[in-house]
Amino acid sequence: LLKASSGGGGRGMRRVDAPEDLHALYAAAQAEAVACFGDGELYVEKLILRPRHIEFQILADSQGNVVHLGERDCSIQRKNQKLIEESPSKALDPELREAMGRAAVAAAKAAGYQSAGTVEFVLSAEGEFYFIEMNTRIQVEHPVTEFVTGLDLIREQIRIAAGLPLSVRQEDVRQDGCAMECRINAEDPRAGFRPGPGTTEFLHLPGGPGVRVDTALYNGCVLPPYYDSLAAKVIVHAPTRLEVIRKMRRALEELIIEGYPTTADLCHLILHQPDFVKGKYDTGFLEQHMDELLRWDCEGEA
Repeated sequence: LLKASSGGGGRGMRRVDAPEDLHALYAAAQAEAVACFGDGELYVEKLILRPRHIEFQILADSQGNVVHLGERDCSIQRKNQKLIEESPSKALDPELREAMGRAAVAAAKAAGYQSAGTVEFVLSAEGEFYFIEMNTRIQVEHPVTEFVTGLDLIREQIRIAAGLPLSVRQEDVRQDGCAMECRINAEDPRAGFRPGPGTTEFLHLPGGPGVRVDTALYNGCVLPPYYDSLAAKVIVHAPTRLEVIRKMRRALEELIIEGYPTTADLCHLILHQPDFVKGKYDTGFLEQHMDELLRWDCEGEA
């Protein structure tokens, strides 16, 4: 797997299946990396076929204290970019969760890292995990961790920047229930997730206990074509995963964004797909089920 050393989000990434393909794919990955990040440096890593994408949220202060706040499963992706995230992951048992958490903390300590950050892994079908990268920032999906731990990650990040110690120890970290986030991107899933910038003609956001929406949208808001297509994030929390799925379905049914296509309907369809409901999915889920989901959508419209 070729990857851009200065980027993320699936940009500057190419899978190489045969030696004769390397030259052309390297050139393509490098060109995309230069266009997106201004840096054409690439690196090569072992390709894990259809893994789970598991990341661990960490906090590290200037006194040498590092804790992890559990995992987020980010395996539902399109174009190597995350679409749905949840915690805890159905793919991890307590022993594997502890081992991956220890590895995340060790990586942050070895780097002398300070602040909030995310250590990302791929998990093979055989239960082996591999480090892929560390995001040295707050991520889009951080509200998932805030819901299940009850911690305000932005507050912790500011405390760390002010030189204060962490307000929590590893033994204090507890996970309460389950949480899930759906990214609502201004994209057309029927056209290969082509970006669809435009003017927000009508907006209605869901609400209720355990429902959170992060967005800057308002009626009349213009989404320009120059930036990321993310328009809103819908995050829900409930005692069990099945309740989370049901609550997210209801929240997406309440969500109305008119003026441009979004991924909201696709997320709603995914939440009804039997393999997803059972927690049996990996990063190849959409590639495997996209035609099925779009067929469901057509049948529903009919």
